[in-house]
Amino acid sequence: MDRNRLRITGSVIAIVILAAMAQAQTSSKAKQFTKPSDAELKKKLTPLQYEVTQHEGTEAPYRNEYWDNHQAGIYVDIVSGEVLFSSTDKYDSRTGWPSFTKPLERANIVTKTDYELSYPRTEVRSKLADSHLGHVFNDGPAPTGKRYCMNSAAMRFIPAEKLEAEGYGKYLPLFAKRRK
Repeated sequence: MDRNRLRITGSVIAIVILAAMAQAQTSSKAKQFTKPSDAELKKKLTPLQYEVTQHEGTEAPYRNEYWDNHQAGIYVDIVSGEVLFSSTDKYDSRTGWPSFTKPLERANIVTKTDYELSYPRTEVRSKLADSHLGHVFNDGPAPTGKRYCMNSAAMRFIPAEKLEAEGYGKYLPLFAKRRK
């Protein structure tokens, strides 16, 4: 009986230690991100991606990569890989840009007011990379009433079937029902 208790206690301790290690690894990945220099970004990104993310550019509507993407998966920041949005919250806003009702990871999104068009708009940026992503408006559908109108050039799409391989396996349950 005492040996069984020791085995169970040892197993529980091992599980707790493994969970703590996994949490520390996840946290350290976010803490380890250092935004590349401007010269590195110019090499890594296309001219459009650089203009959009680093100089608050806007790509053309209906002539961008994800406005009509209907695949299951997630969208991450093109610079940092921060998780931003899910296809489960994407909808056709009839604007020609990918639009979402809410962020998948709210902590990875920063908003601020910009006056680029002579009136205030709410700009959306990624937290770690400080990439310009797009804007959020209060004319979206229920349940949030929000339209996160993003630039495809600021994001990279990861299909559901590649989430595990690319290190985003924790988001697989979002798409479990759809894949069956």
